Amino acid sequence: MTKKKIAVFTGNRAEYGLQYPVLKAIDQHPDLEYQLIVSGAHLDSNFGNTKKEIIEDGFKIHAEIDIILDEVKSYATSQAIGSGVVSICKVLEQLEPDIMLVYADRYEGFAAVIAASQMNIPTAHIEGGDITEGGALDDSVRHAMTKLSHIHFTTNQQATNRILAMGEASWRVHTVGFPAIDLIQNNNFASPQEIENLLSFDVGKPIVLFTQHSVTTEFKLAQEQLKPSLDALSQLKKDIQVVITYPNNDAGGQSIIDYIKEYFKDNQKDRIRVVSSLGRYNYHGILALSQDEGKQICCAGNSSSGIKETPVFKCPTVNIGTRQLNRLRAENVIDTNYDRDEIIDAIEKCLYDKDFRSIVRQCSNPYGIGDAGKKIARVLASTDMDLQKLLRKEMSIKGNVREGWFN
Repeated sequence: MTKKKIAVFTGNRAEYGLQYPVLKAIDQHPDLEYQLIVSGAHLDSNFGNTKKEIIEDGFKIHAEIDIILDEVKSYATSQAIGSGVVSICKVLEQLEPDIMLVYADRYEGFAAVIAASQMNIPTAHIEGGDITEGGALDDSVRHAMTKLSHIHFTTNQQATNRILAMGEASWRVHTVGFPAIDLIQNNNFASPQEIENLLSFDVGKPIVLFTQHSVTTEFKLAQEQLKPSLDALSQLKKDIQVVITYPNNDAGGQSIIDYIKEYFKDNQKDRIRVVSSLGRYNYHGILALSQDEGKQICCAGNSSSGIKETPVFKCPTVNIGTRQLNRLRAENVIDTNYDRDEIIDAIEKCLYDKDFRSIVRQCSNPYGIGDAGKKIARVLASTDMDLQKLLRKEMSIKGNVREGWFN
């Protein structure tokens, strides 16, 4: 029997970290084979050149696509999407996949969905239906990707309900949970000793893991929004160690990197480490230190990982600003404004407040219980490749009018 070919698109390190369990499950399924398309920040040395991580994980890269984002231009993201569509179309024509698999809400993935759907390639979308109203452009892109896609894999029931409310047929929507949990449950992350060796930190002392991305609708304010965070980190108690990672390659991302470099150029601190990318293995290794009640670990910034991955590790999180506004979260998250003193108080609460740390240890995880990768692979393998059925998307909401409103 011929294996079903699944083209998997990845455009940055965070996205790949979440796709890893899915790729692994596809690779191990007897009826599937993957075709890996690597693009975006993976190929950019300024953002860690994370293609090497993919290779080290043992995956074959079938195609590389440069998508350049010149964030100085107001039309940079639109231009990147357009050039991405053209390049991805050419690759898909060569690979001839049966299904295209794309993750989340980024502009590179948006380009991939446009390319595949307009070539009549059935497209599967992971993590649709979520909301991050603070990053309004991300929401718009994510929902647009949902409407262009034919199969939907959601991380939680609320997201499923939203997709159904968009008029997607119920047979297309599968609530599978959050793929990163698969890795966490398998203890596939760095040990405390490996973290100590990597960062020259003492894991017995408090650690703050910090990442702050630009807000895509406010990318020109990226440095202004970052300054209170860096001020807070530099003024924490002397025994608190800090590791800062670079942001995504969104508009505003490079200006954040430039500001971090400039900020610490003449203000080097032994307890602060700046790294372009920790990689999934080390990133989860730092969060996993929280599983030891005797260790004081805090995640801070505005990354979705601080919302979606930390509950599994029982790690407290400081969510700064509006980027993750209204995203589904557990009880381990403290929200702050772009305010130095608020951020310092929240970090200290995460590290030292026994009552709050007790709440965190009991927090529930709203994003599933694992095996998302295997669930996704099973659905892809069992999907009937009747293209007429897959590609012709019926609208499940009829819009019947009753007393002036649709029903």
